Amino acid sequence: MHYLYILYSDSSQKFYIGETNNIENRISKHINHYYSNSFTKIANDWKIVLTFECIDKEEAVYLEKFIKRMKSKIFNNKVINDPSILKDILSKRKS
Repeated sequence: MHYLYILYSDSSQKFYIGETNNIENRISKHINHYYSNSFTKIANDWKIVLTFECIDKEEAVYLEKFIKRMKSKIFNNKVINDPSILKDILSKRKS
């Protein structure tokens, strides 16, 4: 099982989009600044605003790249408010 996740920081007003097979461990590492060059070092108030279960890593990476390509806070908020959008995106992707 793999997960797409979105973190949000109120202080920086930024999103972080990632994927993992161990959501609890990955989030903990972000919050504790385990990754020395990580984007998440810019803030200390990250909170999980979305976790989405994927079938495998390929699916999670596809969604992560799709959302990042959008470069839109508005789109991020739409996905957070209606995660079924992610199912639609997956159903329309080319195999």
